[in-house]
Order: sequence, then C-alpha cells, then structure tokens
Amino acid sequence: MTPVPADPTPGTVAAAVPPPPTTPGPDPWADLRRHTPARIALGRAGSSLPTTEWLRFAADHAQARDAVQQPLDVATLHATLAGDGWTTLTVASRAPDRASYLRRPDWGRRLDDASAQRLHQAAATMAGPPDLVIVLGDGLSALALQSHAPALLAALRPALAGRFTLAPLVIATQARVALADEVGAILGARLALMLLGERPGLSAPDSLGAYLTFDPQPGRSDAQRNCVSNIRPEGLDSTTAAHRIAWLLGEAARRRLSGVALKDDSGTPLLPRTA
Repeated sequence: MTPVPADPTPGTVAAAVPPPPTTPGPDPWADLRRHTPARIALGRAGSSLPTTEWLRFAADHAQARDAVQQPLDVATLHATLAGDGWTTLTVASRAPDRASYLRRPDWGRRLDDASAQRLHQAAATMAGPPDLVIVLGDGLSALALQSHAPALLAALRPALAGRFTLAPLVIATQARVALADEVGAILGARLALMLLGERPGLSAPDSLGAYLTFDPQPGRSDAQRNCVSNIRPEGLDSTTAAHRIAWLLGEAARRRLSGVALKDDSGTPLLPRTA
C-alpha cells in the first residue's frame, strides 16, 4: 500500500513531488564502450547481471575454451602458404596430444625425435645457414594462427626482401614459444621468429603473437626475446605488426641481441591513425 503523505503544517505550501521518469536517460558509458571490448558498466538485475550480459559472458567463455581445444588444420594452412609461394616443413613437439600439451608445458618447448631428425636432414640440403627461420605454432589458439598468419606473412615478406635469407617456413603443432629456439639452433639460423596463437581471453579468442630471438638456442629465457602481441583485425593489424616486426628483426641482427636490451623504437603507432 502506498503511504499517504502527511498534511502540510498549517501556513506552509506542500512541495511538488516530481513524477517518476517514463524513459531512462542516456547511458553515460556508451561512448567509452565504443572504444574498448572490456566489460565495463554491465548493469545489474537485482543482485545479478542482466540476462543479456550473462549470455554474452557465457558465449565468450565458450569461444575461449573452444579456441584452446581446436586443432590446427595443417593441410589447409600448408596449401594456403604454398599458394602464396612459401615452402614449408612440418614438425611436432614432444607433447603427443592436446591433453599432454596443456599439462606439460615443457614438452611443448622441445621437438620430438622425428621432427628433430627431419630438420637436421633439411639443414644438410641448404646452401648455408639462413639468417631467419619463421616458425608457425598453434600455441593456445590454433584459430589465431589459421586466421591471421597468412596475412601477416604477406605483409612481412616485402619488408624482409633482400635483407634476410630465409629457411622454409616451419609449421609446428602442440608448440610453445621456446620451440622456435630448438628449430633455429638445428637450422643454424641467426634469428628465429615464432608466430603463435596466444592464450585466448574473453574478448579475443584469436590473438596472434610474434616472438623473435637472436641466436636461438634451447634454454633461452623469455627475457631474451621480443614480443609483438594482439595481432588481429580488431587489435594490431597485419601491416602495422609487420612493420614493427621487421624493424625489430633488423635491429636484432645489427646489434646482435634481442629481449630486454632491445627496445621498440620503430615509431610504429600502437593503433592505426584515424582522421
């Protein structure tokens, strides 16, 4: 029952009570949401999230889980790269399956015996040690590699032309970042570049990372590499990423180092400039 307001004190005028608004006002967070995929100002329904936001969260979580489990389609990737004029080799880490890969990260950092032997045979047929080997690893999101690696390589190729001798591309399954160190060491490459599917997040199940190491050898630490991350159309586009990667590779070769001692002074903007 709605309480009846008390009679005003004699000699005073009752204050007018404004009617409740019939429509909600403008959302003050709307402009900020246009600039970020982060979950901000989700609202509430009682003590819980609104149904729409809960469903979005569940869908994004499912996409992230699927990205981790989805296998790399090696045959399709090989055919795509061959159509673009690349020569490829295929290797595998010591993790025999996805479950083992997730439980034993160390297995994903080393080649299995058959792959190591295959690379030794390939090295014996080369005219000499290459300047650069590019490894394409499934990582924690094969979707990222499958979707974005060909475009990144297409943008990277003209930036590298005439500057580096390249080994065949190496497609690696059940791969961690450090697997490129062993690949580079066997082939005798001065530089190794790993393109790897990054750990999926709730806003990005298809983020590709690029990790470069000078003088790759097993046992290199993360402090001895440089990383360019979030390569995808909604993040760092392929052209911008290729420019930054090519600059870092050139400086790593010139200065004979990589990692924390090599800062990105390429001048490449973090985001594309807009009018």
